[in-house]
Amino acid sequence: MKFVIMGSGGVGGYFGARLAEAGEDVTFVARGEHLAAMQRDGLRVSSIKGDIYLSSVRATDDPASVGVADCVIVAVKAWQVREAAEAIRPLVGPDNMVLPLENGVEAADILAEVLGAGPVLEGLCGILAWREAPGHIRHAGVDPFVRLGERDSRSSERTARLKAAFDRAHGVNAEIPDDIQVSLWSKFLFICAMSGIGSITRAPIGITRQLPETRAMIEAMLEEIDDVARGLGVAFPDDAVTRAMQFIDAMPADSISSMQRNIMAGEPSELESQNGAVVRLGRAVGVATPTHAMVYAALIPQERAARGEGPGID
Repeated sequence: MKFVIMGSGGVGGYFGARLAEAGEDVTFVARGEHLAAMQRDGLRVSSIKGDIYLSSVRATDDPASVGVADCVIVAVKAWQVREAAEAIRPLVGPDNMVLPLENGVEAADILAEVLGAGPVLEGLCGILAWREAPGHIRHAGVDPFVRLGERDSRSSERTARLKAAFDRAHGVNAEIPDDIQVSLWSKFLFICAMSGIGSITRAPIGITRQLPETRAMIEAMLEEIDDVARGLGVAFPDDAVTRAMQFIDAMPADSISSMQRNIMAGEPSELESQNGAVVRLGRAVGVATPTHAMVYAALIPQERAARGEGPGID
């Protein structure tokens, strides 16, 4: 299959490299020093599932130059999804697929608004990875998985074909869940709570899950997300919160989320698409989310400063 990876950081870089390693036709869309390094030296992935070195990769900063793809994987930051959707218009034909691998729950809606509903799938992934240096991805935790499906969870030939491509890749577990919305919100459940607690404490998950005070905050955030999901009609199992807490407890102690990493670096983050989204969606369905509202309020001054929308913070 012909893949285009829109956003070649930790997520896109890892899964794109695995697909290329398996023999798929992969083009990476990147910018700046990362793009230059890939064009010059290829792509290196240091991974707990086995290292990869692709000495030569196709990489560009111009998606329009690639031509129509079988599947475009959107792996940019959540606040960049709309811009990415506009950029990949030339790649999207009537018979191809657009697969978002994002941390939030609204990416597919945004993609469908720009590209039309037809090509857009629902998707999510699990991995602890980041760009270590230009041309170098570090995968440090979590057995990488991809969950994908039609947005209404019906079976289709195209999703089966896409899963088969991921199945051929080493170091990737691919699945088409019975209910993709449950899978999407189950991932959002733990990553949003982890992002929120890490971003306000600046501590890794091994510390915040151990201290009684911060563990209680994590549990409160999980409960609020669970309430919002159910208010939106997501068919969560009764033990969704318990499972999410078990996943958090099993993560490497030094784990931090990409949102926390961005906030600690003074960069724009996914705050609006994570804790902010819980507050906004909760308000829409009449569900109170006081813990997320507190996290959001505590972080929004720095977020706006990072985006150049307010005064700087020393």
